[in-house]
Amino acid sequence: MQGPEVAWYLAIAAALFAIGASGVLLRRSPLIVLLSLEIMLNAGNLALVGFSRNWGNGDGQVFAISVMAVAASEAVVGLGMIVALGRRNVDLDVDKLRTLRG
Repeated sequence: MQGPEVAWYLAIAAALFAIGASGVLLRRSPLIVLLSLEIMLNAGNLALVGFSRNWGNGDGQVFAISVMAVAASEAVVGLGMIVALGRRNVDLDVDKLRTLRG
């Protein structure tokens, strides 16, 4: 196999995961939190694909595709909730949205 070794894939995945985790912990906008979660899921995908490439089988790539499907559904539901709350003129602050009100 040619190309970078698996350590490079894991280093980039760890950096992406750290950036996403810091975005989740430091930001208050729900949109930024969702984008940070997407970055974290993509970091996991990169690690799965890197290990799959290292071992020479496609199992990691199959798991990465399933993670992408979960990430897409999470984005649809999350963005739908953000749009619904924005239309009701609710303050979109994650700290204030801790409880669910009916």
